Amino acid sequence: MNIIEILNLVHEYRELDEEGNEAEALRAVDGVSLTVEEGEFIAILGHNGSGKSTLAKHVNALLTPTEGTVYLSGMNVAEHKPIWEVRREAGMIFQNPDNQIIGTSVEEDVAFGPENMGIPTEELLKRVEVSLEKAGMAAYRLHSPNKLSGGQKQRVAIAGMLAMRPKVILMDEPTAMLDPVGRKEVLETMHELNRQEGITVVFITHYMEEVVDADRIVVMKDGKLVMNGAPREVFSRLEELEECHLTAPEVTRLAAELKKAGLDLPDGVLSVDELVNALCRLK
Repeated sequence: MNIIEILNLVHEYRELDEEGNEAEALRAVDGVSLTVEEGEFIAILGHNGSGKSTLAKHVNALLTPTEGTVYLSGMNVAEHKPIWEVRREAGMIFQNPDNQIIGTSVEEDVAFGPENMGIPTEELLKRVEVSLEKAGMAAYRLHSPNKLSGGQKQRVAIAGMLAMRPKVILMDEPTAMLDPVGRKEVLETMHELNRQEGITVVFITHYMEEVVDADRIVVMKDGKLVMNGAPREVFSRLEELEECHLTAPEVTRLAAELKKAGLDLPDGVLSVDELVNALCRLK
């Protein structure tokens, strides 16, 4: 079952000249059609300016289409009222966790969203407790967010999103400002929630190594969808990735070079263990 349906989506940003008159429009998304199944973990890749963030912001009505239609759980996102019903279905987590945290304690911050939805106190407390557990932040519930690491702050943001019980979580380069440890924490949390809770994840990034475990990868270039397939399939197309100003994971490129040198290796190797195993099987 498709939880997200994007049909011929176009989005143009209107620029104004010095006199305030409308100048040439910038087409950031250009005729994109895409479906996402419920419970899928999909990664959207693209160079800066490719349109990947603009695309995702249509799913929970942060932007409205210039042309085309976006459906979320059967709702026409641009037309559905009240808008909070759309944003309850799909929440978004951004690059900088400091821009999303407003509470003076972790549990206060996690409670903010459902409290504003009018959730009764007893149910609210249960949601906060469960969400902190799922995000791995229960031990920090009374801590000040200001004293947490970047990865921990992003997990607080994830917990706050979970407390609102979304079906879809959109993540717009959530690891861009984190160190390697923080990036690993956030990725592990999202994969666990996807597997155990069935939450649909749309993960936007330009770090190739972060998406090898995704169910599917979508690649965008100049506002258009240019590749759509499983990680192994997408990362086998090295030349096309380079044309999109993207580079496949190092282990994938190493395996490709070894294959060019005459070794009988599969296309689209995704991990060091996979490469080692393939090399050990050679006679």
